[in-house]
Parts: sequence; C-alpha cells; structure tokens
Amino acid sequence: MDELCASGPNGDSLSVAEANGDGSYGDDLRAAGAKAAAIMVEHLAGVGDRPVWQPVPGEERDWLNGQDMPETGRALDELLEDARTHVLPHPMGNGHPRFFGWVNSPPNPAGVLVEPLAAALNPSCAGGDHAGPHLERGVVRWLAELVGFPHPPGGGLLTSGASMATVICLAAARQRAALADGWDAREEGLSGRPPMVLYVTEEGHSCLHKAAHLLGLGTRHVRTVPVDGAYRMDVRALRSMIAEDLEAGLRPFCVAGSAGTVNSGAVDPLGEIADVAAEHGLWFHVDGAYGALGVLAGGAAPHYAGLDRADSLALDPHKWLGVPVGCGCALLRDPAAARAAFSLVPSYLIDDNAGDLGWFAEYGPEQTRPFRALKTWATLSHLGRSGVARLVNHTTGLARTLAAMVEEAADFELLAPVTTSITAFRYRQESRDGLDALNRAIPGAVQARGNAFLTGTRLGGREALRACFLHPDTTERDLAVLLDEIRLAAKTVQP
Repeated sequence: MDELCASGPNGDSLSVAEANGDGSYGDDLRAAGAKAAAIMVEHLAGVGDRPVWQPVPGEERDWLNGQDMPETGRALDELLEDARTHVLPHPMGNGHPRFFGWVNSPPNPAGVLVEPLAAALNPSCAGGDHAGPHLERGVVRWLAELVGFPHPPGGGLLTSGASMATVICLAAARQRAALADGWDAREEGLSGRPPMVLYVTEEGHSCLHKAAHLLGLGTRHVRTVPVDGAYRMDVRALRSMIAEDLEAGLRPFCVAGSAGTVNSGAVDPLGEIADVAAEHGLWFHVDGAYGALGVLAGGAAPHYAGLDRADSLALDPHKWLGVPVGCGCALLRDPAAARAAFSLVPSYLIDDNAGDLGWFAEYGPEQTRPFRALKTWATLSHLGRSGVARLVNHTTGLARTLAAMVEEAADFELLAPVTTSITAFRYRQESRDGLDALNRAIPGAVQARGNAFLTGTRLGGREALRACFLHPDTTERDLAVLLDEIRLAAKTVQP
C-alpha cells in the first residue's frame, strides 16, 4: 500500500488512508468545503446588488489567461481565495434579475448545491447499475411528462445541451431514412446516394445547421423554409419545397419545427407540420430547447398542438428551468432509432445485466458521460410541477407586459407577437434614417452601463432588440429600468 498515495494540500505525499480518513487532509477538505459553501452563498445573495455585467479589466484578463501552471500543488484555501478575488467578480451576468440577454437563466440553488455531490461520486453515466443511470431514467421521464411528449422506456437521454441532443435526433432520423430505403448509412456512408434533405425555417436555430454539417448532409441540402408574418413556418411553402425536391430526385428525410425560437419565441404550427411529415414519411423533429416548457403557461397549449406527434424533441433543462449548465435532453418516440444510429459496444463494455435497454452510451456519441441527472433531479424536485408552471407563467407574463409598455411608448415599436418569454422590439426616433445602425449599437451600450443586459438580433431583415425573461426575481420595475437604459444608451450612440 505504500506506493498508493495522494497529494496533500501543499504537495506533500499522503497515504490513501490519511487522504480518505480523519487525518489532516480530511480536516482541510472539510474546512475548505465549508468555506466554498460560504463563498457561493455570499455570491448568490449579492448578485442583485452588483452591476449586471462589466468588462473584465485588462489586469484581470492577464491573471485569468496568463498564469503559469504551478510546479507544486497549492492549498485548497488559497485556491478558494483566488476564485473569490479573480473569478466571481466577473460573471457573465445571467444570475442577475435584469439580465435579459440570449437564453441564459440564473442557476437554480438546488442544482448548485448538489453539483459538488455529483463531482464527489464522479461516475461515468454511460450505463451500469449505479445511481447515475437509474436517476437519469427518472428525470428524463419527468421532462417528457412536463411537456406532454410520449415517453416509452428508454426514450431519451441527457446531453451536454440541445446542440448535442439535435445531433442525436437527426442522426436517428438519417439512419431511419436510410434503412427504409434499403441501405445502412453507418455502414456505407452517404456517397452515391440521393442527397438527403432537411427542412428548417429561416428562424430555426443554428444548431440544426451544425448538426446537418456534422452528419454530412451538406449546406445546400438544408432547405430554408420561409416564415409568415408571425415568424412561424409557412407550411404551404414547405409542401411546395418537398414536391420540388422529390421531382429533382432528392431524398427529403426530416422537417424541424420550433417550439419557441430564440429570436422572437415563435412557435411553429406543429400540428400542420406533423401532417406534412406523416404524408411524406418524414421524421418530424421539434427544437424545444428553450421554448417547449412554454406549453405550461396559461392559455398556451393551443400554440403547441402537435408537439406530441413529433418523432423527437430537443430540450434544454439548463435554459428555462435553471439547471446549472450544461444539461440538454433528447427525447425520442422510438428509442430504437437512436440505438440503431449509435450503438457500438466493445467487448470490454459488454454488460450481461444491462437489460433490454442497454446502456445510455448506445444512444448517443458520448461514452464517458457526466452525472447530469443529479442537478436536474434536484432542480425539478425543488421547483415541483407547480413551481415550474409558476416560473413559466411569471416570465411569459413579463414578456407580455413589456410588449404592452413598448406599444404604449412613442419611441419603441413591437416587432413580433409574444408567444413565450421573449419580447422582440425596436427603438425608434422621428427620423427613421439610421435606425438599423442605432439598434445594432444599443445592446453594447446598455451592457456597458451595467444596469441591465440586453442583446440584439435581426428579425424580418431589420436590426432588433430582444429581451428574454427567465429569472424568477425579475419584476415589472425592472422592465421600466430596461426601457430607460435603452433610451439613455441611444443618446450615447447617436451619430
């Protein structure tokens, strides 16, 4: 046993018994753990009193990215002090109630608390008979039940985010289409076969395009379907494009609808898209990474009609739910489709006790998989179904309230209907010259002031402002602050 040792807090050699027992290393770890918890609480409790975001000063950037790796190990207490001094003061801003940028939520405290416990176990959740895989089965079922998606046993897995979930779902779609045509895409590749075509709206998320690239479909075979005046997929145009591609000898295989786009929160006409997919034997995928949970808002269910008919659904628990990053989820109506696309079990991983479902590693590209289920379980358990619904209703209500404020103000205009918790709008002035340049410059000026955080986008060919609401502590007063900050920022960037 003498050769089995661990490194102590100062680089000294400790025996395994000392490192894991009640010796000095155990005491140091206990004290450091308590200090880490205190720093975490101090940080979270004071978020609202600090600027939402500020640029990282040059000297701090130098410290963060210019350090030399220490020759000898450093004490845990020193590391915590460095984290307190140099890391925590420079957040992205998404923990603040006036952070309205992108789709980045504050961390749910229950998810934060259990993260160290998952790290303490440090398992691979590829499979096996331990807590990680079993808990993952449960939380995947919870997520499916929340949004009303059919969930057969094994019909989903947690991923690093919706981008990876999308790769999994589209790979399953590609393999199913190939097998239906009498060949195996895994075995033969795509060369020499009719090009497979994916249909995505112009408001579809970039992860759909990235997944298509990774899967060898080619940019020219990702067809961009126009949208209507509410930025929803134009189903008539979809039908026409499929007919054109069939006539040209191409192989339509999948149509991807959105249950909440990131630009405006629009929800595509999912039921109509499901009809088209069924008529042509296409895989119907829904990108619900951000917006699928919007189905829980009062009166929202009709917008989501048809979601339960999808072959696959991508979700991001680390968005609206606030599960600490990164945690996505791929849900599948037929789990065998993903298994057909990914299963590869080397001899050293054969598990005779795995049962009919096998290992999670058979349903996606990851082999060593982190324990994502613990923080997801903790977050969902902490909120409960009623808490999730309350959060969704609160944030969608804020988006509608801001839309009403925008429509009442002479210096703003609303650009899209509010369906989820995103409000897309625009600053305007008497002279309409230069409005695109002005609205493009406003978000950066707002961010730099530190009182709110706003991002921009392009919507309908125009530069737009967008506010996304995910924080449970955001108030209507914060909305007034946001509009005032935009007005002040506009003055500073006027030509």
